[in-house]
Amino acid sequence: GKHGGWISCGKMSDAEDDYDAADSGAADCVPIAAGDVRKGGFLLVKGKPCKIVDCSKAKVGKHGAAKCHFIGVDIFTGKKHESICPASASLSEPIVSRIEYQLVDVTDDGYISLMAKDNSMRDDLKLPDDEALAKKIQTGFDDGDEVLVTILGAVGTEQAIEMKKANTNA
Repeated sequence: GKHGGWISCGKMSDAEDDYDAADSGAADCVPIAAGDVRKGGFLLVKGKPCKIVDCSKAKVGKHGAAKCHFIGVDIFTGKKHESICPASASLSEPIVSRIEYQLVDVTDDGYISLMAKDNSMRDDLKLPDDEALAKKIQTGFDDGDEVLVTILGAVGTEQAIEMKKANTNA
């Protein structure tokens, strides 16, 4: 339209903002104000569920709004992501689940069969990308140990993040 030109550039002070607004339509998230995010909490950064390892607030200029700077680590890949946003911004906190399953089988094509506490079965997950962990799971299974696998889930992704041998004396 004829007034289109100037609207899109926004105020200069917003240029460095780089964050996921809560309304970006992410499922399995709850809105959280940037100012309420705490270290150790979870936050969606660049669309990835991250555990916040560092957060700082800075006042920008005399009349500027406070800015929040977050450093998060992707809970699935361990990759670092950063985000800068106004303290008033509404962000998305991913709902993170941790469920422990008993390992029942490891298939030849790398899928793991798991049994939940309620004896329901699932076999839609693969061995994790983390080779060391995948190997530990495979070895535990090959050794005939009772293996418990912790599955971390957030924003539609699920992945094995740790395994331990069940206490055989139980």
